Amino acid sequence: MSGLQIVIDTNVIVAGLRSNRGSAFQLLQLIGTGKFDINISVPLILEYQDVLLRQLSVLGLSKEDISDLIDYFCFAGKQHEIFYLWRPTLRDPEDEMLLELAVKAQCDYVVTFNVRDFQGSDQFGIKIVTPNEFLQAIGER
Repeated sequence: MSGLQIVIDTNVIVAGLRSNRGSAFQLLQLIGTGKFDINISVPLILEYQDVLLRQLSVLGLSKEDISDLIDYFCFAGKQHEIFYLWRPTLRDPEDEMLLELAVKAQCDYVVTFNVRDFQGSDQFGIKIVTPNEFLQAIGER
């Protein structure tokens, strides 16, 4: 696998599943290809699952589809346990677990559509980018 480490925000997962035309979908298609490694934690996987199950009708997926997707993220992702908290660092408390995971996993990027919500994360040396910006950085756009 690649040495490039990322955390993917839930909003990117949802966007990628809602439309197969955008950068979020392209990013999801690249998971497991070796171009980068995704990093996960139990709280993040539970958030993915909760949000995706609440949007089944919008996404046009079944519970089994979501279960398969979550299983794939667990298979493809590097799992981390988080034992420490810096809260509050960000203006949106929901994003703190992403930053904590990214720091613990020594990630290069957090990929999100809510870049502004991560103001203050620059102190950890992690780039906060949109899916399109990330794809450009790895030469896929």
